[in-house]
Amino acid sequence: QRGLNVIAMVKKSSKITYEFEGKRMNVKQIFNACKKRRGRSRYLLSVPVKVGDPAKDGAQIDARIVCVRNRSNLKDWIALICTDMTIDENEIIRIYGKRWDIEVFFKTCKSFLKLGTEYHGLSYDALTAHTAFVFLRYMFMSVEKRDDEDDRTIGELFYCMVDELADITFNHSLQILVEAMFESVKEIFQPTEEQMERFTNAFISRLPKYMQEAISPSLAA
Repeated sequence: QRGLNVIAMVKKSSKITYEFEGKRMNVKQIFNACKKRRGRSRYLLSVPVKVGDPAKDGAQIDARIVCVRNRSNLKDWIALICTDMTIDENEIIRIYGKRWDIEVFFKTCKSFLKLGTEYHGLSYDALTAHTAFVFLRYMFMSVEKRDDEDDRTIGELFYCMVDELADITFNHSLQILVEAMFESVKEIFQPTEEQMERFTNAFISRLPKYMQEAISPSLAA
């Protein structure tokens, strides 16, 4: 009635039925009647259904049931239902995956930040303000926790480390190797300048073009 969509877990109850391919079936019957996806697919099954019993409610809602593996027990499965038919299965799974973070958020607010015990008034505005202050406490703590534990917050030092790694490029590495090889040839075999030039030209001519371009500044020096 409000035009809002929902994503939720479906109970595997024989008493809750949906209209699927013209029949009233519960989620277990739907799961057993359909062919499952194999391989590395994120979900096992995705089927469109209609929610509601026209004999009782007089109206039905289009929905999609997506069955995924249970992480706690890979032999088991759970079913998700979504009333927004425009989004795909991966998006349904992604959105539902945020539920646990929301549960932890409310648990923390209730147990440690006094969401339900600090204020006992009946003023709606005061309750709204109290809730906002509790949520602000949680956000301050989350930012502090990330600054203290998350390496991504070390800011400029992180980018300096990345730049330092990027300094040793393929070209630079190849030049170092070639220079070391030439110095070793000079020291052991003691060739004349003419022999060294012939050796260098012969060596370069046998290299791929991209390597020739990479070591040319070193050889010129």
